[in-house]
This record gives sequence, structure tokens and C-alpha cells, in this order.
Amino acid sequence: MAPNNRIFQLWTGTRAAAATGGRPVFGKDGGDWTATGVSIDTRTLQPGDLFVAIHGIATDGHRFAAEALDKGAAAVVVNADSDAVPPDAPALRVADTTRALEDLGRAARDRSGAKVVGVTGSVGKTGAKDALSLVLGRAGLTHASEGNLNNHWGLPLTLARLPREADFTVLEMGMNHAGEIGPLSRMGRPHIALITAIEKVHIENFDGIEGIADAKAEIFDGLEPGGIAVLNRDNRMYDHLVARAGTAGVARILPFGHHVEAEARLLDVRVEAQGSCVQARVCGQNLRYRVGVPGAHWVMNTLAVLAVAGALGLDLSVAAGMLAR
Repeated sequence: MAPNNRIFQLWTGTRAAAATGGRPVFGKDGGDWTATGVSIDTRTLQPGDLFVAIHGIATDGHRFAAEALDKGAAAVVVNADSDAVPPDAPALRVADTTRALEDLGRAARDRSGAKVVGVTGSVGKTGAKDALSLVLGRAGLTHASEGNLNNHWGLPLTLARLPREADFTVLEMGMNHAGEIGPLSRMGRPHIALITAIEKVHIENFDGIEGIADAKAEIFDGLEPGGIAVLNRDNRMYDHLVARAGTAGVARILPFGHHVEAEARLLDVRVEAQGSCVQARVCGQNLRYRVGVPGAHWVMNTLAVLAVAGALGLDLSVAAGMLAR
């Protein structure tokens, strides 16, 4: 979905070809096609989308390329020698469709002037991403990962959908194994990296919780120069992450939590059935605000969100007020 429900011109055949090195096919009328969205799933495809026929684990997207055109896709991205659609169908013919999706994502990131926030963590990352989208959407045009599109397909898809006009972008990054977040971060190149918490999730794939922390710390690999790491000061892996951030050359650590050293510090909270009333001190400013959903973990998420807002120079009173929603 386009941010703020606006429709943007994302790709033309000419621009997509320049990004991917593919060969554009302009259709029977010969005119350059224009895509206002990007899709890898015909079940959710919208008219005007560019459909990328990904070779998936369970199926091959080329099977659905003709269906995508029938549903109103502007064009399809298919293998150069594919007969999934007629030779004159509007298309971008490439050597590898997965690599083409990644190329589109990188090109969209390269042309974007948006401030990019990368979000990962063992727990709470999708909630934090959604809350950040809400808060940043009050300050400017905000684009974010939909649902939990956070893997090697989801992140480039999110970037490929990034409008040039966006002011902010929030990218969720997930993993099951070591080595998965690093490439996502290098593609997304965040200005701010938020790690919500490190817990024993997917522990079966690691020697211990330190391995999980190292895998999450790969988000620092793509951090832009002068980038900021927002970290949970109460988490037992905090010092480990700080060390990893230092090795990666992170410019600033911005901690959040109950801890006295947290720059986004929880001072008091009253948890209620329908939400929580919070007192906090964030980047030197005292705040009172309400969280519109119940649960102590949501309170911690809001501290992280406000830390990011503070790092971006936003009005924290306005940001805190949005959290009631």
C-alpha cells in the first residue's frame, strides 16, 4: 500500500530496465509502461502493479504471470527465455527474477532521500515497526514494511515499493540463522538501527544467546555513516550489542528502558485493562502519555519509538500523543 493511501509512479519499463539490466517489452502499442506498485503474489496484486515472478520454495511465480496481467498488472518480471506470457506482453525480461527484485530495491533506496529506520529484535519488532510508522506518519510521508515482510524477499519488495517522495522509511529485518540480516541491512542502509530485545528465539539454530545477539547485530553492517543504534538498556545482551556496534563504527548509542542510564527512560507506568499511562524522560524531555494498547511490552516499545523520534529531531510531545492511537 502506498504511504498515506496516495498513489505514486514507482517504475517505468525504462527505469526498471536500467535498475536491473533487463530487457523491457512495452506491449502491443509500444508505449512505455508505468507501475504504481510491486507484487510477488497475485492474491494481493492490485491493478497497476509490477508483478515479479519469483522462484519460491513451494512454487514458481511464472505460473501466475499470465494471471497477473489478467488482473491488471502493468507488466511482469520474468526470466528472459520464459514462455509464461506472450512475447509481446508488457514485461521486463531478466536473467534472474529474484536478483531483479533485489536490484529494484537497491535502486529505489539509492534514489530515495528518506530517513531510514531499520528494526530487528527477537520480540516486538513488528509492533515497534507499526508504532514507528504511526508516529513518523504524523511528521511526514512514511513508507514501511507491510505485515512481517522482513526476509530476503520481503525487504527488497518493501524497498522496491518505496516512493521517491517518502520522508521516512521503516524496514523490519528478521532472521532464523546467522548471516541473514547483514545483506538486508546493506540493502536498506538505515540511518537508525533499532534492536528491540535479544531473547532465546530460534535458539536451536545457535550455540547460545550470544550467537543470537551477533546475528541481530548484523543490522549495524549497513548502517549509514554517522548512524545511531537504539538499544534496550535493560536487556542482558546490551553490553554485547554495544561492543558489536563499536566494532561496526556506529556513531552513537541511544539506550531505552528502566535503567538510570537510558536516554529514553521509563519513570513510572500505570498498566490498565485498555492501555497504560506512562511517565518518561526522553532525550532530556519529560513526557506523560498514554499507550492505546495493554501490555508492559508495549510500554517498552514506545520508549524505543520515542528514542527514534528524538534521534530524528521530531517533536516528542506530538510523537508521544500519537501513541494513544
